[in-house]
Amino acid sequence: MNNDTEKKRTHPVTSLTVFFPCYNERESIRPLTEKTLSVLKDICRDYEVIIVDDGSADGTAQLADQLAAEYPAVRTVHHPHNRGYGAALQSGFRAAAKEYVFYTDGDGQFDVGEIHLLLPLICQYDIVSAYRFNRQEGLVRKINAFCWSTLVNILFNLNLKDIDCAFKLYKRGIFDAIEMLSTGALIDTEILARAKQKGYTITQIGVHHYPRIAGKATGAKIGVIVRAFRELFKLRKNILQATKS
Repeated sequence: MNNDTEKKRTHPVTSLTVFFPCYNERESIRPLTEKTLSVLKDICRDYEVIIVDDGSADGTAQLADQLAAEYPAVRTVHHPHNRGYGAALQSGFRAAAKEYVFYTDGDGQFDVGEIHLLLPLICQYDIVSAYRFNRQEGLVRKINAFCWSTLVNILFNLNLKDIDCAFKLYKRGIFDAIEMLSTGALIDTEILARAKQKGYTITQIGVHHYPRIAGKATGAKIGVIVRAFRELFKLRKNILQATKS
């Protein structure tokens, strides 16, 4: 038995969608896509890669279509204008056609090869949510993220280290059973909270985080943060009402 066959038999994933939400990520999307395809061929035979372009203005959309033309396993989803991070994730999850679905951001700040760390856990849990070992961001963003995760954990009883880490693996059927309403930064919280409320199980594992080499982060904009906090308490009220009904 060769090493590739051994890798494929050490986990239950035989059908996998990987997608990337992208907004102005032209410089990183080709190396990320090609690295992902290389990793996936050692994981399972039935896989696809979806590039979700959220109304990029830097040529990301054209490059995504070019990659789809070059590689049969690659598909694209386009938003005609920028709709927000949550909308991009929603499109990716809804477009996923395989039994399991994994996403990471299109900025290349994670090593997609570390998906191997998540795969063995998905046979025991419905969601594997990674956390960043060495978060490559400034002190202020780290403090904000800690406070946000602490608040979310208290409100929804999640007990997760890194709510918004963009390195997660799900059983695809979850997205047929839960609502996704957020089009902004609240999306990870919404999915995890609604899944927990429905009885789905969640675990976590650490992965490495790397500096951004291209593009520009948008998650720290004050408008994004204010909107997320405003929507957070609406989500809690909605979930509490659903629990009582």
